[in-house]
Amino acid sequence: MTAPSQARLKAACEAIARADPALARAYELTGLPVWRAGEPTYAMLARMITHQQISLGAAASIWTRTEALLGSVTPEAVLAADADALRACGQSRPKAGHLISIAEAIVTGTLNLPRVCSAPLDEARRELVSVRGIGPWTAELFLLYATGAMDAFPVGDVGLMEAHKRLSPAETRMEIKAFTAHAEVWRPYRGVAAHLLWAWLHLDRGDAAPAPS
Repeated sequence: MTAPSQARLKAACEAIARADPALARAYELTGLPVWRAGEPTYAMLARMITHQQISLGAAASIWTRTEALLGSVTPEAVLAADADALRACGQSRPKAGHLISIAEAIVTGTLNLPRVCSAPLDEARRELVSVRGIGPWTAELFLLYATGAMDAFPVGDVGLMEAHKRLSPAETRMEIKAFTAHAEVWRPYRGVAAHLLWAWLHLDRGDAAPAPS
């Protein structure tokens, strides 16, 4: 589990605040964001897959049932269970398939998470997205949480786009392509920008930021 030091995080926040008035406002309101850090495990990837494109409440229920089924969420436990058992927990057919394909990749060595965590960012991205079931959004989140990569950036994250819109004078939310292009001004700290925007969202909602497992 890795997170940037407070000194590096502060320097990065100040840099992106100078580059973008919306992030300057977020930084003023939230201060240094708490970095979302977690252990670089199969369970982290599986939980991310579970949470995709459904509500937080529904995802939490499905994940709880998945943990109850497997005991410990490991590649070996997933491969010992069948897809029907995973679907009975609430996992969709595609998600059950993705959980199995990622487990197979780890067991066979096609995906080596320690290697990913020590590789340069672009190499790490390539290894992750080469596995069926790991798309760019999941890969970037994993690199943010597991390695503390300050420029990993979950392209297309609706929460980030909505937060940026509400912090800026814009009346409408940017489309993914425009938002991705805009995010270039945050390099090499796009991951820090994501954390600032998430921190502001949670502050605005009055809740606490969840930590990945």
